[in-house]
Amino acid sequence: MDLEELVDLDPESPEAPFEQVKEQIAAAIETGSLQPADRLPTVRQLATDLGLAANTVARSYRELELAGMLETRGRHGTFVATRSSPTRKLAAGEARAFVRRMHELGIGNEETLAIVRRETDRLGAPRAPRRK
Repeated sequence: MDLEELVDLDPESPEAPFEQVKEQIAAAIETGSLQPADRLPTVRQLATDLGLAANTVARSYRELELAGMLETRGRHGTFVATRSSPTRKLAAGEARAFVRRMHELGIGNEETLAIVRRETDRLGAPRAPRRK
């Protein structure tokens, strides 16, 4: 299935296009419409197909990669991650619940991110293990 068929942008939505792309790809992965190891179109190709700037799609891919849902294999392309740890899945679910609650409170994405950054700085984030 073509990714363009899974992503349907709503120009009237208050949600930024990169968020719409990110959420719809994430939903396709979670529902099984996109399977582990499925190759995604290049950033440039999907941006062209959706009528978006390449940076918009690149941001969506990058955030999904940070969430452990996608993996980039250099020149070979971007793929649905073959495995996602239970911890990452739990973290993603908690983050979705938090964002939904912020939206219920009338707090937008930018302010939500600012709150998270402030609290992360205040509490201190655990350091990722160093790679050798």
